[in-house]
Amino acid sequence: MFSQIIEAQVNDLHFKFDEVSGLRSIIAIHNTQRGPALGGCRIIPYSSSQDAIRDAIRLAKGMSYKAALAGLSLGGGKAVIMEPEEPYSRKQLFTAFGRFVDELGGRYITAMDSGATIEDMDVIAQQSPHVTCTSSTGSPAPFTAKGVLFGIEACLKSLPKLSGSLSGLCVAVQGLGNVGYELCGLLHQRGARLIVADIDENKVNACVDLFGAEAVSTDTIHKASCDIFSPCGLGGILTEQSISELQCHAVAGAANNQLLTPECGYLLFQRGILYAPDYLINAGGLIFVAMEHQRWSMEQASLHVQRIEQTLLKIFKKEQQSGQPSNIIADQMANAILFDRSSSQTSA
Repeated sequence: MFSQIIEAQVNDLHFKFDEVSGLRSIIAIHNTQRGPALGGCRIIPYSSSQDAIRDAIRLAKGMSYKAALAGLSLGGGKAVIMEPEEPYSRKQLFTAFGRFVDELGGRYITAMDSGATIEDMDVIAQQSPHVTCTSSTGSPAPFTAKGVLFGIEACLKSLPKLSGSLSGLCVAVQGLGNVGYELCGLLHQRGARLIVADIDENKVNACVDLFGAEAVSTDTIHKASCDIFSPCGLGGILTEQSISELQCHAVAGAANNQLLTPECGYLLFQRGILYAPDYLINAGGLIFVAMEHQRWSMEQASLHVQRIEQTLLKIFKKEQQSGQPSNIIADQMANAILFDRSSSQTSA
């Protein structure tokens, strides 16, 4: 465990077990040099505690990098809840988790993530003020989707083989949760052709009916012939095997931790597939939840989201000049902001 902490440069890990509610939760705080650690709470059925720990550590690191490249005065953290196998009271579970968050005294601010809802955040808010994405603020999904759209447009501008416009281009969207579905709507408005996949048939059917999407299986969507592949589900989708099967010009999606290992970024680069680093392109949600903490107006938050495109264009230009893959360049930029005091005020 300590080797994982050292490798990811995580500040600390916090564990909580509550017998009454069945809560088994981990909060990872990666970095707080620029401000309190902000990151969502994920509740999914993990197969083991080691998987949950690994997920928390990787996601917390990604949140630090995300905040740094988005120019936010925040650190990065993440919470995971191991969803109980036996029947449980959701209100009791999130009440116990809210107390857990409050015990950290504001070092960590929680928000929505996979499996969590606005209603869950409202329950947490009854126990701690260190929460956002409540009923009073709303869901960050539309902001995340807009950021991904700006990221896709950066890809189009960096790929001469594409027209620079989404009209008539094909985008394969894997995962139709709050963000993926919202993204499909934005892409459809701009004339893109859609290929979609999700385990929820109702969401797939809605995209087919409303956006004229083509439905394929979740096992094969990464193999679809398309211009842009957009992973918007859980992480780890880009493996040595799946990368060899891609038939796209660029990968640009909302999922966290898309690369199974950093080396997968090299594989994409070698294949000539442009990759938009996940923690940059999906930063719109973090910007939205930071809005309340930073006391920004909606206009200020929207301008921050638009900067995602410009930051990606810089990274893609450096990729062409240096011969290094985009994920390595993005990591170097984020580390310079997080750990080099002379660069601590640098804005992406």
